[in-house]
Amino acid sequence: MEELLRNIFLYSPEHPLIFTRFYFWAFFAIVLFGYSFLNNSKNRSIRAGFLFLVSLFFYYKSSGMFFFILLFSTVYDYYIGKWVYAVGTKLKKKLLISSSVFVNLGLLAYFKYSYFFIGSINEIFHTNFEVINYMAQFVNNYTGTHFSVDAILLPVGISFYTFQTISYSIDVYRGELKPVNNIIDFGFYVSFFPQLVAGPIVRASQFIPQMYKDYSLTKADFGLAIFWIMNGLVKKIFIGDYIAVNFVDRVFGAPLHYSGFENLMALFGYSLQVYVDFSGYTDIAIGVALLLGFVLPVNFNSPYKAKNVGDFWRRWHISLSTWLKDYLYIPMGGNRNGSAFSYISLIFILAFIVLISGNLWLLPIFGLISIVSILFAWKFPHFKHGINTNINLMLTMLIGGLWHGASWQFIIWGGLNGLGIMVYKFWRNISPWENINHWIVNVWKIFLTFTFITFTRVFFRSESMDVVNGMMHQIFNSMSLEIIPAVVAGYKWVFIIMLIGFVFHWLPYKTKNNYRAWFIRQKYVVQAFIFAFVIFVVYQSISSDMQAFIYFQF
Repeated sequence: MEELLRNIFLYSPEHPLIFTRFYFWAFFAIVLFGYSFLNNSKNRSIRAGFLFLVSLFFYYKSSGMFFFILLFSTVYDYYIGKWVYAVGTKLKKKLLISSSVFVNLGLLAYFKYSYFFIGSINEIFHTNFEVINYMAQFVNNYTGTHFSVDAILLPVGISFYTFQTISYSIDVYRGELKPVNNIIDFGFYVSFFPQLVAGPIVRASQFIPQMYKDYSLTKADFGLAIFWIMNGLVKKIFIGDYIAVNFVDRVFGAPLHYSGFENLMALFGYSLQVYVDFSGYTDIAIGVALLLGFVLPVNFNSPYKAKNVGDFWRRWHISLSTWLKDYLYIPMGGNRNGSAFSYISLIFILAFIVLISGNLWLLPIFGLISIVSILFAWKFPHFKHGINTNINLMLTMLIGGLWHGASWQFIIWGGLNGLGIMVYKFWRNISPWENINHWIVNVWKIFLTFTFITFTRVFFRSESMDVVNGMMHQIFNSMSLEIIPAVVAGYKWVFIIMLIGFVFHWLPYKTKNNYRAWFIRQKYVVQAFIFAFVIFVVYQSISSDMQAFIYFQF
């Protein structure tokens, strides 16, 4: 009995609380049962307090003692929001909002980039600094615990809730939002468990007004919620996990052991996997939230139907793309001109590149390039205009790459996507097919965009440049067409499931809306039967232990 209680209530790194485990659904059933008794409460903070507590428990079961970091961010930004709203002078507001950005990003950098900074400093200056977990050391000194102090682990979801608290403080500073009534309500907004660890990133202006409304769940809402949960589980487990475990992970693990065709198919397979994995999480999060009476924003809009790279980023991870646009790209100056913020960001990125390379000799090279660019901008106005209208775009994509991790792979991935958008901006002005809406032209545009995005993903997925080089070598030098039938036969079920995934993704919107609406219209008993059958098939497809969602690592 004691062992059972420990498994239920204590954190286990081997068994985190994730959507694909049966334990989560038992947890959610209990939460839903308890929440049903609070729906008629006149005090909305009681409902918020209940969901705040269960969200903290969810995060503890997902990330252990890191839930104290979540509590710190919650308390700190709650009071920053109150003070920013209350103080009268612009200078004090700017100082407060600057402290919010500095503390939040500093906390994120400590957990996410400590190993990178220490490793780079040791390589450049030939020192022997070691990473020390000062937070664990502090807790051990004052509580008598024995947490490891020689390793820093990344708290699950820290990038997502950090961005939420930053956006809240900035929106209050801009006068677009009033502070929430109390810290319980704010804590609930920050920690709402369906979207806590992998998004979507929810704006306070979208979510907080829903907290003060009466609970409402119509039959249509219930049917839609069940559909999204079912849809997400099919994407994640039946498609994503199956092709990852049985094909994609194997090829990326040792690309030189596989043919060029297998490496190429693994790239396209990963494009499908990362989409169904991440959008599957979002679908489940939207469905779970809707059952609790809350509407989360759409995070994906059939991104592989995009006709250009810019269109792709308007459809992919929409909550992050719009966050970067509103709080980074537009404050830099958007597509109008460069600004002081732009050049500060440029220096920041160049510093990262120097550290990644481990070579200080890049500094004079960057300095020389900067001087030449300034001279060209002074002498040739068109060159200056080109820099001003594109520098912020490229900087935003590079910072988006660094948000995922500090490595050459993420720098190149972000840079290639920025370059893809810039090339399209020039091409659309001279393309004879830009305004042609014929289906052949559209298919060609979608194919080119999808292929480009897929090839950039080799940098996103690979753990080192050796993997990138290995895959590219095999694709361009070992493409033996005669072995394709044997490869397809050997991975028959993998390719069938990949085909199913792509076909459903590329179905017309009307078709998708029709079968979704058909499910919503059915009686509860029919919905329950379909749901039970689909879930049975999904869990029968599991061929290894549950796979964590890809974006948990970010």
